[in-house]
Amino acid sequence: MAKVYIIDGSQFGTLEEFFEQISLILIPGVDWGHNLDAFNDILRGGFGTPDDGFEIHWTHSNTSRTRLGYAETVRQLEARLERCHPSNRPNVSQQLAEARNGIGSTVYDWLVEIIAVHGSGGDEADDNVRLSLM
Repeated sequence: MAKVYIIDGSQFGTLEEFFEQISLILIPGVDWGHNLDAFNDILRGGFGTPDDGFEIHWTHSNTSRTRLGYAETVRQLEARLERCHPSNRPNVSQQLAEARNGIGSTVYDWLVEIIAVHGSGGDEADDNVRLSLM
């Protein structure tokens, strides 16, 4: 039976707070990058998570969907725009304009999509990560 990790969506309202929950729940005591790329790496295993796969039960996921919606997405994209390479600025600016208009993926969507890549039908399905939104 696969190891189950429970992420409580009522315990965070920002991407940074989500990363703190990942630190506490999935990989306690492990130093990691606290960014989307590093989160993706964690899902591959080897950071304290089982190498043969695991389940994430995301409780209060509708709360997370709201809290990690367009307002948080705008905040994240504004920060990204300040630090990204100049060649990426047009793309990030476009995403930011869309987010300000309630269009496109949200932070919540980014996280769900990253997890989905590591599950059934994803490009990295061999990682055997399953997500249950509750």
